[in-house]
Amino acid sequence: MPNHLSSNFPLSKSSWPPKLKLHPSRKRLLRQCVAECLGTFILVFLGTGAVMVNRVSQGAVTHLGISVVFGSVVSALIYTIGHISGAHFNPAVTLAFWRGGYFPKRQVLPYVMAQVTGAILASGLLRMSLGNIATLGATLPLNNNWLQSLFLETLLTFVLMLVILGSAVDPRSPRGFGGLAIGLTVGLEAACMGPITGASMNPARSFGPALMSGIWSHHWVYWVAPILGAQLAIGVYQFIATVDAEIED
Repeated sequence: MPNHLSSNFPLSKSSWPPKLKLHPSRKRLLRQCVAECLGTFILVFLGTGAVMVNRVSQGAVTHLGISVVFGSVVSALIYTIGHISGAHFNPAVTLAFWRGGYFPKRQVLPYVMAQVTGAILASGLLRMSLGNIATLGATLPLNNNWLQSLFLETLLTFVLMLVILGSAVDPRSPRGFGGLAIGLTVGLEAACMGPITGASMNPARSFGPALMSGIWSHHWVYWVAPILGAQLAIGVYQFIATVDAEIED
């Protein structure tokens, strides 16, 4: 063996596995993005997976069951990953947190990319596992009524974001109940409006199935409406919360 190679082999225990040398802040962001990707993957895989299994099993899961799956998964993930990344799992939520001053601008794009990546991976795995059935759980306006879905998705996301702010972000809220409140809201809204709009409230959740199924009908609605609804919620909640604080003072 040539001398210039023999000096490097075998690798010492201390040199393997090779360590990724990153600035502590970048390493922390990487971990947060991995957590967001993983969380969004689990949400889309189990949530839209329930939609697909419901079709395969000829309705065994039921619409209410699908709603429970979405809400329960969101709640569980908040308690599991919330302390690591904040448990956004949703570009609309990330953008709203940034606008409200709760989240740094430099982390917005990495978070959104991680969320979208997680959704794509989940939908891809579902397609490989179950096939292209039930449009992979893609969100579509009922009877192609995009205006109705635009309004309802905006309202649904507004309510969801309001609950997030009031139950998990505001320091005056009861500690430990945010995940439960947010999960219940997702489940109830899915049960209520799922048959009309798909009750996405999440651009990443809609993007993954759309990309993997090739169904893009009115897809823009599921980006514009959630982002708009979350932005409106930030403005409204900060107004009422500030007024409430002034009264207390």
